Amino acid sequence: MKPLSRSDVRLFVTTLCIFLALNSVSCSTDFGDDFVASGTIVYVSLEGGFYGIKGDDGKAYDPLNLPTEYRKDGLRVRFEAKEMNNLASFHMWGVIITIVHIQSL
Repeated sequence: MKPLSRSDVRLFVTTLCIFLALNSVSCSTDFGDDFVASGTIVYVSLEGGFYGIKGDDGKAYDPLNLPTEYRKDGLRVRFEAKEMNNLASFHMWGVIITIVHIQSL
């Protein structure tokens, strides 16, 4: 087998670096880490109305996937969620989240 020339090695290393750089960009997300919080379900009458969560931490959360059985104004909940940093909402109310797990308190 013929040994690789210096230009072949440079080409391989350059190609590998470009591949890794592009792969890391395409696989990156703006999802936050999972977090656990508790709060109260609130009905917000803006933009035709929607349900949000007023967290005990003082933050307002706009869940994308709040199950129907939890859409009760005043219901106390504990939830695990992921912050969706790369999304915007016409609600313009609170931090947009996807609920991973939720339970009534």
